[in-house]
Amino acid sequence: MSTWVGLGTGVLIAAQAALGEQAIPDAVVETDFSVMAMFMRATITVKIVMALLVLASFWAWAIILEKWLAYARLRRGAGRFEENFWSGQPLDELFERVSNATRTPIERVFVAGMTEWRRSFSDSGLIPGTLQRVDRAMNVAIARESEQVNKRLGFLASVGSVAPFVGLFGTVWGIKHSFESIAVQQNTNLAVVAPGIAEALLATALGLLAAIPAVMAYNRLLAEADSITGGLENFADEFSTILARQIDRHNSDDV
Repeated sequence: MSTWVGLGTGVLIAAQAALGEQAIPDAVVETDFSVMAMFMRATITVKIVMALLVLASFWAWAIILEKWLAYARLRRGAGRFEENFWSGQPLDELFERVSNATRTPIERVFVAGMTEWRRSFSDSGLIPGTLQRVDRAMNVAIARESEQVNKRLGFLASVGSVAPFVGLFGTVWGIKHSFESIAVQQNTNLAVVAPGIAEALLATALGLLAAIPAVMAYNRLLAEADSITGGLENFADEFSTILARQIDRHNSDDV
């Protein structure tokens, strides 16, 4: 029995010598592969990359939550206003109530149109071109509200497209450092370079962790923003139709 054990030990020693490998140090075997430990062992360049990706991810999630809540609030406000608008109450009364405290984009579009409508009256009646001026006033208000609705969505698109490449840069830099360590230590044992490679790959993982939610949220929020803007345009068209009907009725009364 002792003969077979001695023979097996001799084969292992001979194989290790033939491959030019050294015994694995205890420090390598006991290496901590937790996320924080890998971050602390990484080079300063990889640390900066990881920190930037974590900050970008946190900021992206803050924008996602803020936009999600804001869009839900805008939809509820638009629903309440449209109920009042189509309730049959006079538009002048509705204007007086919402003009001093506009809270939603649809209210601001309505106020812009009504303000121009009121300015178009003179002692002799309606000033020619009233409907065109009202439409332009509402279009300007819609453009302004659309800009606010889409604000900061571009950051999500940037994170979604750039973060994976930033993480890849950190991975390439970390692997480069691992190969430099191989050259310095003159040891090709995988257990020696594995910690450095793991730290490098963590950068790619963080890049994907930041990019994937940002891309998914950007597509969803962009569709929601387009829907809100489309709702404003539809309301402006309906409001313009009501005003056009009043203008036609006013002109027929004058005749």
